[in-house]
Amino acid sequence: MKRKILIVDDEPINLDFFDVMLSRLGFQVEMAEDGEEALDLVQEEKPDLIILDNIMPKMTGWEFTRLLKKSKAYEQFADIPIIMFSAMDAVKDKIEGFELGIEDYITKPFNFSEVLARIRAVLRNRELSKKVANRERRLNVIEGMVKSYTFFAQHLKDPMEKLLQEAKNLDISSPDAVENLKKHVIEESEKVLSALNSLEEEVEQLKGRQPDTNDESDMDELEEKFQKHFQSWNQTS
Repeated sequence: MKRKILIVDDEPINLDFFDVMLSRLGFQVEMAEDGEEALDLVQEEKPDLIILDNIMPKMTGWEFTRLLKKSKAYEQFADIPIIMFSAMDAVKDKIEGFELGIEDYITKPFNFSEVLARIRAVLRNRELSKKVANRERRLNVIEGMVKSYTFFAQHLKDPMEKLLQEAKNLDISSPDAVENLKKHVIEESEKVLSALNSLEEEVEQLKGRQPDTNDESDMDELEEKFQKHFQSWNQTS
């Protein structure tokens, strides 16, 4: 799948240049001439990277970055990396940009080969970060499952031991005692079988499902299902 790059610059010649060069290299290019238009495109296109000029009409690159990285209205897009171009080379300006959340900073005039290298480096870092985050989420789900199964085993042991003790002390000459034990066995067996069937279905689903590394909701959904299941078991035991 093509990586999508949003170019934001008020100079059409720069937009055309990046459109031609990056398209030839296999990227999908979206373009905006100011920050307001760029914010709309971010929501519509969800780019993998934003290349942003700092000095623009209506909204500077810093103002755009501050909105994207800090505003609650755009929090779902805050992880999109930004490379900012600027004619300013002051260290304090660069520091301010980095503190706002810019991933890289290139001073004009620029060399396209350097820009391309930085684009690829930023995209690699973003992909690596996604993989690490996804791995952590998988480990969290597994840890949650282990805790849940441990909880299940512990709560299964207690009613089974009670049933065993009740059976050992059963007065078989008493029809009422036999009937009570029968009811107790049926009730507990139905609970256990229901829990085991649910567990089996969830395990099979987990085995046959490979969560998409770009869709973290898969992991959230799995973890939520396991937690709800064992909360339900706790209430009925």
